[in-house]
Amino acid sequence: MSPSAKAGRALVVGLGISGMATALRLRQAGWEPVVVERAPARRSGGYYIVLFGSGVASARRLGVLEGIGDRGGPQIALYDVDRSGNRRPRVNLGSLAGGPRPLLRGDVERGLFAALPDDVEIRFSTVPTRIVQDESGAYVRLRDTKADTTVEERFDLVVGADGMRSTVRGLVFAPKRHLYPLNYMIGVTLLDGPVDGFGLSEGLILAEPGRSAWVFPFADRAPSLLFSYRTHDVDAEFGRPSAESIRAAFGPEPTGPLLEGLLARYERAPDALFDSVQQVRMPSWCRGRVVLIGDAAWCMTLYSGMGVSAGIAGGELLGTMLQRHRGDVSGALRAWEGRMRPFVRTQQDSALVTGRRMFTPLDRKELIVRAGVSRLMRAPGLGRTICRKLLDSKDMRAKNADVAAPWA
Repeated sequence: MSPSAKAGRALVVGLGISGMATALRLRQAGWEPVVVERAPARRSGGYYIVLFGSGVASARRLGVLEGIGDRGGPQIALYDVDRSGNRRPRVNLGSLAGGPRPLLRGDVERGLFAALPDDVEIRFSTVPTRIVQDESGAYVRLRDTKADTTVEERFDLVVGADGMRSTVRGLVFAPKRHLYPLNYMIGVTLLDGPVDGFGLSEGLILAEPGRSAWVFPFADRAPSLLFSYRTHDVDAEFGRPSAESIRAAFGPEPTGPLLEGLLARYERAPDALFDSVQQVRMPSWCRGRVVLIGDAAWCMTLYSGMGVSAGIAGGELLGTMLQRHRGDVSGALRAWEGRMRPFVRTQQDSALVTGRRMFTPLDRKELIVRAGVSRLMRAPGLGRTICRKLLDSKDMRAKNADVAAPWA
């Protein structure tokens, strides 16, 4: 179908990665997407992410892979460290052939935004406040928060790509619990230079029972910093400045110069994220002509490493199914969810076990197992074999599966 032959009018709520990937694919499939974004302008920030094979395949077909780029390279090094500053080399799967591609979230957003055709309408400072459906379409009340005006418009499809705390989900789906807290917190920021005593492309992992600090390296810029820790009271973590909560999580032991430096740089950072780790779990992502995608639908958490890849793949597949089921929105949405749900469930389950253990070992037993695997990966001869097995593991194959393949 040529892009000029409009198949329908779609409202995409959210100008993030999932929203832009969806709008781009819908336009390619002959739809007329209108994108609304709560923020007053496109957000250009973002921290460390990785793109697995599922996301690479979809980004390539969408024509954005080259624009997204790659911040990996053989010069990247990773170390396990302790509070005393002792370091041991660690194999970085991202630097191996077949491993995930390290990027900044902003890299992906810029690549997708640049690929959006000029005729895709984008409205900033705009949020939906009411969605009513009948057999002919969805009627959405949209509020321009800057101009303080409201309009009501009809759409053939509404896509909620508005994140973990989705407004669309709250307006359309039953008011029940969809957010499932994992009782972990994260603090993230971009550093303005290398860590003291380390090179620009060197990263580190300080892992202790129930808490960890990660410095994710890039080949061409200063690294990204992540704190992750377990808590028994999420609300209490938000009841004080984020830096205080993170410091308390790493106490009461002396921090030592390395950890103290990381904590101080988080405190001084002009832009930092602090949030709880939660998954979204729902029995269905579709209701009538409304569909949720990305974190609004599944929020696998950063422990999966799959949020960006799944968002791009889900957006591409949605357009493909609407193209395949032309004139049958309900059938297209059912086919889309039928393909995406097993893929997402696998990633969510993996995040709860494998991913969470990798990022933040729960106790000393998990820490010992994690250290043992790291030692084996460094062993001469044996290490290469173990790395190959990890890259060909069930979990890695699932992350690299081309879930949006148009021929499937």
